[in-house]
Amino acid sequence: MALEQHAHRSGPLKQTNKAHKTGRHRSKGAIDKELKGKVSLKAITRKHKQQQRKEQRRNQANQIRKNKREEALNQKRQLGGIETAPFLVCILPLHSQIDPKSALTILECCDDDAIIEKSLQEITYITSPRFKQRFSFIIPPVGKGNEIEILDFLKVCDTVLLLTSAAMGEDDIMDRWGTKIFNMISAQGIPTPIVALMDLESINPKRRQSAKTAVQKFVNAKLLPDEKIMQLDSNAEGINVLRKIGQQKKNVLLNKANRPHLFAEKVYFSPKEAPSDDTGTLEVTGFLRGVPLDVNGLVHIPGLGDFQMSHILSNPDPYNDKNLNKNEIKIVAKADPMKQTSLKRENIPDEMDAEQTWPTEEEIEMANEETKKMKKVIKRVPKGMSDYQACWIPDVEEIDDDNDEDESEDNEDFMSCESDENSDDLMEDAVTETGEDEQCDIVSVSEAPLNDEKYDQQMDLQEERETLEKIKEARVDEMFPDEIDTPFDVPARERFQKYRGLESFRTSPWDVKENLPSDYARIYQFKNFDRTKRRIISEAADIDGVMPGWYITIFIRNINVEIWKKFMSARKSKALVVYGILPHEHQMSVMNVLLKRIPDSEIPIKSKERMIIQCGYRRFIVNPIFSQHTNGDKHKYERYFRPHSIAVATFFAPIQFPPAPVLCFKENPDSSLGLIAKGNVLSCNPDRIVLKRIVLSGHPMRIHRKSATIRYMFYNKEDVEYFKPIKLRTKCGRVGHIKESLGTHGHMKCIFDGQLRSYDTVFLYLYKRIFPKWNYEDCIISCEDNNESKKMEE
Repeated sequence: MALEQHAHRSGPLKQTNKAHKTGRHRSKGAIDKELKGKVSLKAITRKHKQQQRKEQRRNQANQIRKNKREEALNQKRQLGGIETAPFLVCILPLHSQIDPKSALTILECCDDDAIIEKSLQEITYITSPRFKQRFSFIIPPVGKGNEIEILDFLKVCDTVLLLTSAAMGEDDIMDRWGTKIFNMISAQGIPTPIVALMDLESINPKRRQSAKTAVQKFVNAKLLPDEKIMQLDSNAEGINVLRKIGQQKKNVLLNKANRPHLFAEKVYFSPKEAPSDDTGTLEVTGFLRGVPLDVNGLVHIPGLGDFQMSHILSNPDPYNDKNLNKNEIKIVAKADPMKQTSLKRENIPDEMDAEQTWPTEEEIEMANEETKKMKKVIKRVPKGMSDYQACWIPDVEEIDDDNDEDESEDNEDFMSCESDENSDDLMEDAVTETGEDEQCDIVSVSEAPLNDEKYDQQMDLQEERETLEKIKEARVDEMFPDEIDTPFDVPARERFQKYRGLESFRTSPWDVKENLPSDYARIYQFKNFDRTKRRIISEAADIDGVMPGWYITIFIRNINVEIWKKFMSARKSKALVVYGILPHEHQMSVMNVLLKRIPDSEIPIKSKERMIIQCGYRRFIVNPIFSQHTNGDKHKYERYFRPHSIAVATFFAPIQFPPAPVLCFKENPDSSLGLIAKGNVLSCNPDRIVLKRIVLSGHPMRIHRKSATIRYMFYNKEDVEYFKPIKLRTKCGRVGHIKESLGTHGHMKCIFDGQLRSYDTVFLYLYKRIFPKWNYEDCIISCEDNNESKKMEE
């Protein structure tokens, strides 16, 4: 008899697993069930389509490579050819005792078939039929006090030929002047470099190889790591140098490549005939480089300023023998007064903008009747506070009309405690505008005895004392950052009335348009600075104007006669550099530049000190404020720009589109300029919030489990109640708040998230926004004061 089979029944403890969720798409099993063994058409043609895609990628890569090669060749053909602008080479020695004219003589005599011509501005043109290329060589003034002019020359050069001499010895390859000028040009941006070694044949033949090896090691270790030095003593070596100048890959300096620029070969100034007009027209002739030049735009001459153009002439190339029409001169562009860019630099605000009209007598009477029927509610607010700052002030008083006059007098006395922005901080905002000697000259050590009186005459004792005092203040600020003492005679709620507390420095809101100074109505601001920069730079290369490579004459109008005479008398070189300004680059705004201290500068720089800044092609004098380079929408104010550190400098200046190198100079007591920092343009953003922090400190008097009695932070009961809403922090990381005041001498009971240590210190952080001062000055005439002072001494 067959046994009866029963189906398995699961018990009550059976485990049930969740079904796998595939999301919005079907799983592979679900797809297989639906297909029921059918083969997709894509599976059959998959191999063929994969080969097609591979071929397309290969063709696309070949096309991109071909376009890049053609672009590089076109860029290379635009410079140095017979029909284009010649290579502009600057010969710069690395030692003040090396004569650069000897190197130029070798280059002129190295090729017998070369055509040598010289212009009025001491520019040497070499046309080489062997290479089918043209070269132009310039020599800047060498020596102490000529660093600014050398920087102006190197801004527009394609190649810099650095000279060193083997006769100087292995320990004297670069002197102090050479080190200083190389630090400056490396911070500005070095054009395509070539290092040439001279006077090697004057050394014993057995020591030549070791001397050359020593120079090569020095260049690779201190100057240019990947550069191989060349020898320049004979004609054959001169030909090798010319070949390398024409064939080597050029370094692209975007600040120069994105703007039209011209190194003047001929300069002629013609004043106007009218006796009442003290201006004239400047005619500048040379090869245009960079991008096309718009005649309706503006041009900038370092040391003179921004100017408008009247028209541009196209001249035949005088150094091209194939040019048959050498006497043909024509106007290629003429300025249109309706389209010409204005020289207006800043916005002129309307002081009556958004002001209401004056009320009539009937409206005044009606308002007086209404105010008599009701009591007034007055809130005591310190002068200078906005509605946002005063919203948490609790003292609200209801008074009758009889006490209006007395109350108004009290308010006037209360508000009169506000002073100027620089004097609101009695201890830390005192600015001492004194010169510093960041790079003082080292007295050479000799065997002869030193003359103490002569040494003392060269030293400025007052400057030594001021520098020592500044170093002490910077050291105290570094040991106790932002800490200040609460004054005894002034209530803290009045002394720090412009400050406020923040729940979190990173996340707490701060209105960027709150309490802006009146200077912010004079500047220009972009809705999207990065997008505007990309659009303007891309459009600059496609405008219909004078093309780069043409030999042209620019007529610059309305140049002051007196300024022109002082400018030419102050310069040792008569050469000029003219830059075409991009749209909006002549208008004022708030510039933020990222700076890094150079290793040679050891003196702390205080915020709001007078500094000379070279930003791109401009040079001006400002008093910047420094802040930390951090992420977020708020940045902490730095009282000192310390050695070996990085900071962001904020100041009012004309707009400069990045990338643009920035050099920061400080005037030494001997009237020379010392480089103290270098960097680049960060942004043009007036909405950058720079917050100045002060720290009020207190010490625990009695400690309980989570509460403690704190003293020495305030000295009256009203201050404790005023700052009660602000969070407290301790040096050991505790967080708390003020619970209540104890007595009338500033003791307070505070609650923390843990028990305090006896050696702990309680801090209260306050913040206020800092704005730069409008103290922009153009360096109209570079080194003018230095030359005049030297003439007076002579």
